[in-house]
Amino acid sequence: MKLDTICSYVRLFSTKHIKPKVCIVGAGPAGFYAAQQILKSSSDVNVDILEKLPVPFGLVRFGVAPDHPEVKNVIHTFEKTASNPRFQFIGNVNVGKDVTIKQLQEIYHAVLLTYGAEEDRLLGIPGENLNNVISGRRFVGWYNGVPADSNLNINLDVEEAVILGQGNVAIDIARILLTPVNKLKNTDITSFALEQLSRSRVRKVSLIGRRGPLQAAFTIAELREILKLDGCKTYWCTNDFVNVKEIVSTLPRPRKRLTELMLKSLEETPADIQTNAKELHPIFLRSPIEFLGSNNVKGVKLSINQLDGSDFSKQVAVPTGSYEDIPCGLAFRSIGYKSTQIDVSIPFDIKKGRIKNVDGKVEDNLYAAGWVATGPVGVILSTMTNAFQVGKLVHNELLIVENKSGSLGLRKILDEKNIPIVSYNNWKKIDKAECERGQELGKPREKITDINKMLKIALN
Repeated sequence: MKLDTICSYVRLFSTKHIKPKVCIVGAGPAGFYAAQQILKSSSDVNVDILEKLPVPFGLVRFGVAPDHPEVKNVIHTFEKTASNPRFQFIGNVNVGKDVTIKQLQEIYHAVLLTYGAEEDRLLGIPGENLNNVISGRRFVGWYNGVPADSNLNINLDVEEAVILGQGNVAIDIARILLTPVNKLKNTDITSFALEQLSRSRVRKVSLIGRRGPLQAAFTIAELREILKLDGCKTYWCTNDFVNVKEIVSTLPRPRKRLTELMLKSLEETPADIQTNAKELHPIFLRSPIEFLGSNNVKGVKLSINQLDGSDFSKQVAVPTGSYEDIPCGLAFRSIGYKSTQIDVSIPFDIKKGRIKNVDGKVEDNLYAAGWVATGPVGVILSTMTNAFQVGKLVHNELLIVENKSGSLGLRKILDEKNIPIVSYNNWKKIDKAECERGQELGKPREKITDINKMLKIALN
C-alpha cells in the first residue's frame, strides 16, 4: 500500500472519533433556533451558545412587550434545546472583547453569529439631543429590564407624546403609554418603570409615519389591540385616506384586512375630543424635520409629504414644501434597529448595519443568521425560518479534519482573563430568584437589572 494512501486512511479513520464543535454567538431566538437545527441534523455535534449577558433569550426576554406573555411561550422550545446534553449555554462572555472571532474560529469547527441588532437608527435632524427625545429601543429596554437601559432618563410628567415610526415597536410604545397602569401591574414589567408610569401624565400620543395607510408597518393584531384599549379613543385624519377606500378590493389579503380595519376605525372616530379619555392619533404622510425647544423638547416640525409612484407597495414619500408643528413634551425615535461590528475581523456593511453574507455564509467556517445577517426585519417566525436555513448550511459545510478544543479552549482563554462564566444551571438560579421576587409583588417575574447581582446569584 502506498504511503499517501495509508496517510489518507489514517486521517479518515481518526476523524471519525472527533466531535464536531460549533459556537453560536448570541442567545436570542436566532441563536436557539439555529442550535435546535444543528443538533437535530447531527447525532454527535456539540453546540455552545455564547451570550454577553448572564441571561439567555435575547429579544424574547427584552423585546416582547410585558402585556404579551403568550409570545414568550417560545421559551419552552428553547428550554428543550438547552436540555440536550450536547448543548451548552456560556453566559457573561463579551465576544470581541473577552475573546476574538479569530480565536473562536481556531477552537471551533464553525462559528455562527446571531447577536442581533442592539443599536437604534438616528434621524440626524436638529434637536435630536434635546431632553426627553428618547430612543424607542432604550424605552423598551427600560420597561423590559435591559441592564444598560435601567437608568434611562425619561420625564413622563407631560401630556403629549410623539412617536416617530409606525412599526410594531412604535405601537408597543404607544400602548404601554396609554394602557391603564392596573393592567400592567401583574406583568413582568420592571417595578421602576411601573412606578413611573403610574405617575405619568401622558394622555395624547401621536404615531407618525412618512408614508400613507397602505404602507403602514404595524400588523393587524397590534392595531386591533390598541384600538380596543380601555379609556382610550383613536383619532384618524380623514385626509390621510383620500382614494384609499376605492382600491381596497385590489389589495393582497393581509394588506386588505389591515386597511379595512383602519377604515372601519376611521368611521368610528369621535367627532369631538372626549374629556378624560386618552387619545391615540395615527398620522400619515409626515416626516420629522426638527425637534423644537431649547433644553427640553417642546414639539416636532414635520414635512407634509405626498406619495410618488403607481405601485402602492413601492411608493415613496416626497415633500410637498409645506410644514406643520406638533407640540409635545416627549418624543420617541422608533425608526428601526441596526447591528454593530463587535469584532474588526467581521466583514460588515456599516451603511446597512449588518454583517456581509450570502445566504448566511460570511467566510470559511464563519456564518451569520437572524437580524445581524438580514437586518432588523420580520418577526420571531421569520427569524426562525432564517435560523433553520443557516443551521442546515452550517451542518452541511462542517469540515472535520482535525480535533478542536471547543469550550475547553474557550474556558482557558476566559480563565486567563478572570472572566466568570454563567452556565444554563447558573441561569436557572437567576430565573428562580426573579420568579420569587415577582411572586412577592403579585407578578410572574421581577427582572434583575444589575449584572453584578445576577453574577452573585448565579455563581453562589
